[in-house]
Amino acid sequence: MLISEAADVIRLLADPLRAQIVDLLAQGPACTCHLVADTGAKQPNVSGHLRQLRDAGLVVTEPRGRFTYYRLLPDALEAAAAKLTDLAAQARANSESRREC
Repeated sequence: MLISEAADVIRLLADPLRAQIVDLLAQGPACTCHLVADTGAKQPNVSGHLRQLRDAGLVVTEPRGRFTYYRLLPDALEAAAAKLTDLAAQARANSESRREC
């Protein structure tokens, strides 16, 4: 995996709807009904993306009465950002070194 052992975070965030869901969850926990209303996507589609984000360790669920709220885990995003920062630094440092053919 490029970013982490748990999931390729960049691949997950490349999907526009998943990226929008993550952006909304960065504003605070939300339940599926909120995310459906905010994105305009159908509930099964939003639920499927939330499942992928949960399986990747980017969000956790929090039961609240009859509803389940989803909360974004910033550590997973920070780890992906740190990996990308390290790759950028490595590319910058090695931009002039070419391997001989």
